[in-house]
Amino acid sequence: MDRDDQAWAVFRCSLLSPLLLGEIPEADREAYFRILAAEERLLPNGKRKRISVRTLRRWWQRLRKEGVEGTFRRARSDRGRPRAKHQALLDRAVELKKEQPWRSDVVINRILAQEFGRCLPRSTLYRHLRREGATRRKLGVSKQQIRCRWSREQAGALWVGDFEHGPPVLHQGRAVTTRLSAWIDCHSRYVVEARYYIHENLDILIDSLLRAWTTHGASRELYVDNAKIYHANALRLACTQLNIKLLHRPPRDPAPGGLIERFFQTLQGQLETEIRAAGLLSLGDINRALHAWLEVEYHAAVHSQTRQTPRDRYEAGTRFQRNVKLQSVMQMFQHRERRVVHRDFSDVTVAGCHYAVDPKHRGDRVEVRFDPFLTSDEPQEIQIYSTEGHYLGVGRLYGREKGQHPQPASQPNQPPIEPAYLDALEADLKISHDQRRQSGLDFESASRRNIWSLSSFATLIAKLLGRDGGLSALSPEELAALRAFHARHNRVSESLLRAAVAKAESPTIPHVLFQLQSLLSQGDT
Repeated sequence: MDRDDQAWAVFRCSLLSPLLLGEIPEADREAYFRILAAEERLLPNGKRKRISVRTLRRWWQRLRKEGVEGTFRRARSDRGRPRAKHQALLDRAVELKKEQPWRSDVVINRILAQEFGRCLPRSTLYRHLRREGATRRKLGVSKQQIRCRWSREQAGALWVGDFEHGPPVLHQGRAVTTRLSAWIDCHSRYVVEARYYIHENLDILIDSLLRAWTTHGASRELYVDNAKIYHANALRLACTQLNIKLLHRPPRDPAPGGLIERFFQTLQGQLETEIRAAGLLSLGDINRALHAWLEVEYHAAVHSQTRQTPRDRYEAGTRFQRNVKLQSVMQMFQHRERRVVHRDFSDVTVAGCHYAVDPKHRGDRVEVRFDPFLTSDEPQEIQIYSTEGHYLGVGRLYGREKGQHPQPASQPNQPPIEPAYLDALEADLKISHDQRRQSGLDFESASRRNIWSLSSFATLIAKLLGRDGGLSALSPEELAALRAFHARHNRVSESLLRAAVAKAESPTIPHVLFQLQSLLSQGDT
């Protein structure tokens, strides 16, 4: 018995109860029925109608014989079965459906109209097809999936996220459509993060997730759709770093995202209708309104499925929480681009801004890594890496025209080095002379050139002048003077040098060389 049967039973009993209770004598029953039949009454089906005396008599007889159950409406004896004249028509419709399960009611009715000259109403056709087991589902050809409800035993186990179109806002002097990025906890229906943005891209997804992870820690799983941004390598690496299982909805199957879609529907019906009616607001205004609505309305209202408020269910003792080290995660989300360090300015250009690089890397190809929300409004830093992944330093924002780039530091005066190359040349020359001498030609004697090396000559002078340190005790100017003297004179010897130092007026290189040149001149005469 359904509600309509109960309503009709109550209606009939209310009319006949005076007779049943003896308030109307049996002799006055017909007169009472005529009085009832004369008035128009509101029936349980909503219609107004007069009830005949014959119908009242029938109701009274059933009430006396069967009690209250006799006042219930009687079902037809042939209910659910077609009339005999329609049986062939329905049998043919069932046959056509079984022959080709994908035939629609339009195709079946066109065939029936050609064969029988009449059609069946769509509701009648499908009612009899279901009764005969001739629907696609009952014939086993339906591709409709068997669904399961997304649920977890504790809060923080699974977050479901998605983007949705939001109300327009006034941005930079013009109206733009916003995008809402939201993440909802599957167990409690608590919205861990929701915010309106101007764009819908990977940077927005990163910002939304980082806010959720900062406040609520990391979940065990993330469930998202198949949009391109949800397949980004940065998101995959971040989930791997945090030991989060990343799940995607099946392609072209939006039904599994019903949890977040239902939240969007509630938000649109309650908050966004008021925002749109208020005219163009700023992005900050609608985000503040969203935060207030979540705290005051959504999180405090009892959910129809869980029978708890999202806040109470989320904060229960079974909540799963895992803290996140944002520094390690941010590295996964950094943008990475290849650049060549400018040879003249020693910088790289990112997002239209210049970042100074150590001058020693000028002309090198490097990889720059930077915050995806990098803007030119305030000073920022970027990380410089080699193409092999080695860290090279920090690039800081600067202006080329202002001369802010540090110049290379001037190199300090280096002490003289050991003339290894010169010694090697002299050694090779000596070997060459020995080879020539062995072949019968004494080239050295013929040329009468010095066989005393410059380093030995300069070292002995420094020693005779009382300077410790050998060549390092001589200044570059003194070494240049000794090199020029040594190149011009062939017969410099240790004995002549000692004699020149002894005769020099003062222990300086010019005086010694002057005396040495005088001694060499006397020997020539």
